Order: sequence, then structure tokens, then C-alpha cells
Amino acid sequence: MAVGLSNGRHAVDEEARAEVDVLNSRLEKTTQLTKKIQACLGRLEATGKSVRDVSGPLNGETKRLQTLGNNIDAVIAAIEKLRQPADSKDDEENIIRQGPEKAGLSNYLNSIKRLNKALENMQTSNLRANQQTISDLQRLVKNGNTQLENSFDKLLRSETPRSIEPLHYITKDRPFPLLSQDTISKLSLMNSYVSGNSSSENSLVKIYSEVRSAYLSQTLVNLAYASVNTAKKKSPDAIYRSGTNGIGMYAQAMEGLFVAEYENICNIFMRQDWGPAFQTTCQAPLAELARTLRELNNHIKAHLSTDCYLAYEVTEIMSGLSNNLDTRTGELKSTLASALKPVRETGKMSLAELLDDTRRKVGAIQALPSDGSSMPAVSETMQRLQTMVDFLRPISSIMVSLGDGGWKSITPSNTSTDAIPSLASFDIGADGKEIFAHYCTDTIDILMSALEQKARLLLKGKSVLGVFLANSITIIERMIRDSDLKPLLEGRLGGLDTWRKKAKALYSDSCKEISIHLFDVIHTNRTQRPPSSSNESASIVKSLSSKDKDAIKAKFQTFNASFDEFVTRHKTYSMEREVRQMFAKDAQQMLEPLYNRFWDRYHEIDKGRGKYVKYDKSSIAAVFLSLY
Repeated sequence: MAVGLSNGRHAVDEEARAEVDVLNSRLEKTTQLTKKIQACLGRLEATGKSVRDVSGPLNGETKRLQTLGNNIDAVIAAIEKLRQPADSKDDEENIIRQGPEKAGLSNYLNSIKRLNKALENMQTSNLRANQQTISDLQRLVKNGNTQLENSFDKLLRSETPRSIEPLHYITKDRPFPLLSQDTISKLSLMNSYVSGNSSSENSLVKIYSEVRSAYLSQTLVNLAYASVNTAKKKSPDAIYRSGTNGIGMYAQAMEGLFVAEYENICNIFMRQDWGPAFQTTCQAPLAELARTLRELNNHIKAHLSTDCYLAYEVTEIMSGLSNNLDTRTGELKSTLASALKPVRETGKMSLAELLDDTRRKVGAIQALPSDGSSMPAVSETMQRLQTMVDFLRPISSIMVSLGDGGWKSITPSNTSTDAIPSLASFDIGADGKEIFAHYCTDTIDILMSALEQKARLLLKGKSVLGVFLANSITIIERMIRDSDLKPLLEGRLGGLDTWRKKAKALYSDSCKEISIHLFDVIHTNRTQRPPSSSNESASIVKSLSSKDKDAIKAKFQTFNASFDEFVTRHKTYSMEREVRQMFAKDAQQMLEPLYNRFWDRYHEIDKGRGKYVKYDKSSIAAVFLSLY
């Protein structure tokens, strides 16, 4: 049993020694491995240092290569993108070749827009390889724009008549026609593209102006001719009457057409193009208007005394046209002012010219009627003033601009103005009427002064001169009273009263000569009271000496002769009814009381035989009544 135990411990020991040997063997291997690892670490450390020295520059170069690669990728992507327009160029070219009508306006415009965008992108890239494509795109865009302009022109012409009959719209008070809404929509769409893709002048404005300007001119041309033709009268001496010239209808048609045209322009073009488009479209018809006004002005100047009123009418009509168009469009005011300028200047000059014409006409008179009849120059001058009242609005405007009495110093240099009258300038208030009334009184005074100067040279005798002046005054007053001059000149004819007093003084001069024969210088006995009985004359005559009686007889005879001569002469004068009554009344008031007194005192000188005393009081009263 002991042996068995001893053998068991021996086996355990042996097993333990075997495990120790194994551990020692493994430890030795571990030591060797450690040495190898240490040797490797040493070598690795030396190698790592070398790697670090090399890897630094290599890392920077790697980053640069990565950036270059990214850039290359971006360029490749851009090239691929730029290749797309070139690839689709054929499709766009097909659309452009079809034109707006076949391809459809919207599709056509979108195609041009795409071509413009592609061209812009390619021009930005500036790649030499794209130069041919850029040239092709430029050609397509140019062709596209040209076809678009042609389409704009074609559509506009198809919708624009050669002309219309303006009187049809004026007489029926209808607005002038506009372009159709469908046409305006298409034209506006084309213009939107052109305006948005051009920094220079809009080419469509020029096209529009050429087409529509011809239409406006052709529509108005007959009215322009009519305005000139209606100025020509059958009788050259006939005074122009308001509304007989075609200028009013011409202006009315022009206003209607221009307003309609401005509406078309506003519906088609952008705001910045409204003014230029309207101005250029109206340029040709306005040039024709200016030519027409120049022709009318030449006619007016050649017939100033009868046709100056046409200048006033043209001034008012054209000023109204200018104001209306300016209100509705804000355009053309200066152009119309320039066209009207010659006629306005003639209107101003006419005020002074008419006064000079009055002087010239009277000055040219070679003979005056011996019966004191008035001259045609009087009624012609007053007829001129009567006619001017029909044009009081434009005349007042001209006179207000000249100032009261300004016609006295009118010269060509101080009538010129480019301004056109405003509506306010046609307000014929107190100032305008006052100035016109002053012009009328100036005209009348100039007329009367010229007539008196001429009559003093050509007429013999104060009485006939008085008759001549009085007849002229009466005709002037009658033509004022029976016309629209009356309210304007009431209370302003003090000058005529002065002329009337002068005429009466001239005529009554012969009565004064007659009255001298009725003044006695015979002195009776002053201590005796003159008899007051019915036989007064017999008592007075009885108290006279023979010499005094002879003097009284001579006075009666001289009075009879001079009075009869006066009566005969009075009846031979050609007097207006008012003049005859006025002079007859003056003669009666001056002579009859003197004669009656003289008769009362001395009629018994011939004892009723009528040898010396031709008239008694009743018979001479009858003679005076016959003078009326």
C-alpha cells in the first residue's frame, strides 16, 4: 500500500516537471520573439521617419490633383451643357424657317427666346470650338427677328385700309375706327419680345409709323385740298363768312383720327414708346397741315381786307385742336404751334393793316359827291367791324396778347411767337371786350379823320362838308345800333358826339349868315315905351325914318334871297333821314324865333303887299317843316 502511494507522488512530480519544461520552452520562445519585435520596432522606427519625410510633399500634390480633377469634371459637364443648343439647333431652325404664321406666334417667339438664351450662354463660355455654333445661332436669331418684323408689317398692313372717308364719321358723330382687338393682341405680343430684347431704338415703331402715317395722310388729303379750295371765292370782294372754309372739318377729322391712333399706340407699345411712335406717325399729316396753312396764309395776305377773318378762324380752330390733343395725348402742341405761326402773325398784323387800309382807301378817293352823300368806305369799314364780332374769341386773344392799343405799334418783329393760345386765352372777359371796343373806336376815329381831311380838299362850302360828315356819322351809328357791336360800344361813342358837333357847326354856319339879316340896329325913341298892341309893327314902322325904313326893306329882301337859297340847297343835299331832321331842326330853332321877332316888329313895312315881306309866321313855319 505504501509502495502504491510512493508511485502516485512520483507520477505527479513527473507531470509537474514536464509542465515546467513546457513553460520554460515557451518563455524562451517569447524572449526570442520579443527580441525580434524589438529589432523590428527599431527598424520600423527608422523606416517611419523616412516615410514621414517623403509623405508630406506627396499629400499636397494629391490635393492639387483632386482639385484639378474636380475642375475637369466641371468643364466636361459645362461642355456637355453647351453641346445641347447645338444639338437642338436644327429643331429651332425648322421653327424659324416656318415663320410666325405657320409655327404659331407664341411658339415662334419662344423659339427665338431659346436661341437668344443659348447664344448668350455660348458667348459667355468663349470656347473656340463653339464659334461655328455661335455664328449659326446669330444667323438664326437675325433671321428670326427679321421675319418677326416682316410679320408685324404684314399684319399691320392687312388691317390698315388705304384710307377712310372722314366725313362719314364726323357727320354721324361716330368715333374713328381702331385696330381690331385680335390684331392689337398679336402686335403687342411681338412688340413685347422686341422691346425686351433690344437696348436700341424699337424697330417696330418705325414700321408702325410708316404704315399708319400713310393711312392718316391719305385719309386727310382731300380735306386739306378742300380747305384751300374753299378759300377761293367767286367774288374777290366778298367778305369771308364764318364757317365757309373747310378748315373746321379738316381739324375735326384730324383730331378724331389722331386720338384713335394714340389709343392704338398705347395698346401696342410700351409707355416709353408712346410719344415717339405718336410723333413720327403724325409727322406726315402734320407736314401736310403746315403746307395747307401756309397756302391759306398766302391767300389771306393777298386779300387781307376781306379775308383777315379767316386768319382769326384758323387761329381759333387750330388752337382748339392743339388744346384738345394736348389734353388727351400730351403731344403735338409745339408742332401745331409752329404750323399755326404764320397765320397767327398775319392775324396780328391785320389789326394794324386794316387801319392803314382804311386810311389808304379814303386817301385814294379822287372825288366826292357834291350833294354830301357818304362814301362806300364808311359802310365797308363798319361792315368789317361787324364781321369781327363774329370772331371775337380769337380776336380778343390776339388783342390781349398785344395789349390795349398794341395794334398802333405792330411790326413783324414783335408779332412773332411760337406759343399757341391756351383755352384760357380765349376767355373773352371784360379785358378782351374792352380792348376790342377800344380798337373799334380807334377805327372809327381814323375813318372820320381821313374823311374830313379828304372832304376839306374836295368839297366846296361848309354846309356840304357838314352834310358829308353827318351822313357818315349816322351810317356808323346805325350800323352799330343794328348789329352785335351795340352792346360792345354802348357808352363808348363820345368821339362820335364830338364829330357830330363839328358837322352841325359846319352846317349851321350858313344859318348864322342868314340870321345876321334879322338883327336890327335901329334905335327908336328910348323915352317912348314900345307899343304892345296888335298894331305894334305899324307903330314901330311909323316911328322909323325913311333911311331906317329902307334898311328894313333891304334886310327883308336879303333875308328872303338867302333863306330861299338855303332852302333850295338843303333840299338838294343827299341826307340820311336822321341828318335831314337834325339839320332842319337846328335851322328852325336858330332862324324861326329871330324871323318871328323881326316880322312882329317890321312886317308892316310893305303894308301887306308882299313886296318886301315874303313870309309871314305861318308860311315860314311851313317852309321849315318842309325841310324835315
